[in-house]
Amino acid sequence: SIVTVVYVWVFAASAGLIDARLDVMAVLVTLWGVRLTFNFARKGGYRGVEDYRWPVLRQRMSPTQFQLFTIFFIVIYQNMLLVLITLPALTAFENRRTPFGILDAIVAAVFMAFLVGETVADQQQWSFQAWKKAETADGRVANPRFLQSGLFRFSRHPNFFFEQAQWWTLFLFGAIAAGSLLQWTVLGALQLTLLFVGSTAFTEGITLGKYPEYADYQRRTSAIVPWPPRTRAETART
Repeated sequence: SIVTVVYVWVFAASAGLIDARLDVMAVLVTLWGVRLTFNFARKGGYRGVEDYRWPVLRQRMSPTQFQLFTIFFIVIYQNMLLVLITLPALTAFENRRTPFGILDAIVAAVFMAFLVGETVADQQQWSFQAWKKAETADGRVANPRFLQSGLFRFSRHPNFFFEQAQWWTLFLFGAIAAGSLLQWTVLGALQLTLLFVGSTAFTEGITLGKYPEYADYQRRTSAIVPWPPRTRAETART
């Protein structure tokens, strides 16, 4: 959440902080970073609390395999990805003679809408987990056992959708500056999407193993893109 913000501000600063497009990109990514940092902190990330998926992954790998995974995926690949997703700022920097216009304003508004969406999804998930923890502490079995309301009624992973959408939107700033969607910097958003494909499958495998009723939720609810849920009649026909 920090290095990506720094990377975009480097491009904005290199333009003297007088290029409206780069400045807007830097501010938007900063807001993205604030949301991510806050959510990571309240989950205990800075206190050493580990994501529930890591122990599962370690159990499926030998110590050597996990060390190699750490080096090549976490250290190398993810750091490369953090650079790639910010490179639309490079395209904007190289084409800064293109003035900030109405398309940029629209893209900025769309980015903000996606950021708000992810923030809402984070809060809904946080509130549900807090309620579930309280139910367990009081000796009751939480029902439902996983979140299915709010944004999660329309997508099993709305936060994943909004996260990817923000970086695809950031890519558009560079495309607008260059006057073409055919930019190699699309690799960042594309790689991020591919990463989420694997992450989603892994996450859902864990959830399905814990909650068999999750299969019914999968049948009626879109995986990523928010969409009206299927009716019981529709799921029965498939």
